[in-house]
Amino acid sequence: MGRFFAMIVALLSLGWATPALAEVQLSFHSFNGSVLFGRYPHAFVVLEGTLEETGQAVNENFGFTAKKVSTAILRGPVEHDILIEQPKYITKTNRHFTITISDAQYHAIMAEMRAWRDAPGKYYDLDTRNCIHFVGEIARIMGLKVEYPKKMLRRPKKWLNHITELNPQLGAKRIK
Repeated sequence: MGRFFAMIVALLSLGWATPALAEVQLSFHSFNGSVLFGRYPHAFVVLEGTLEETGQAVNENFGFTAKKVSTAILRGPVEHDILIEQPKYITKTNRHFTITISDAQYHAIMAEMRAWRDAPGKYYDLDTRNCIHFVGEIARIMGLKVEYPKKMLRRPKKWLNHITELNPQLGAKRIK
């Protein structure tokens, strides 16, 4: 019996371990933008991790945008699209805060993204349905307090700093 017990202890010490818990991280990002360089200010979310229920790897990001950038944006609704950022671009953006989400919340985010992406007609509006509103809906799904002050509707960094202040439980700091 002593030898059997010693063998079990030895096997356990060789690295038998329970699998790590799966989790997905949801990060809220802004890009400062520059009209001179062809990229306007933008807000988007990044999802990274592993789903607990299936072990599926998650590495996705989504932002809401106009399909074409033109002066038509200033006159009212235009055709819309979901923008997926390249990984090298994401590293140049502001990550305001990150939260761990459940598989159910991940599925809710994906359903919301599809609803915005697949909406018929002209769905992007600079003042009422832009990238900030899209990210705000995702934040709302996560149970965060969300407001859309008019003076921030075209300033994603300032707006995400505002959301940070509205939700002190995040423990996040303003980005300068």
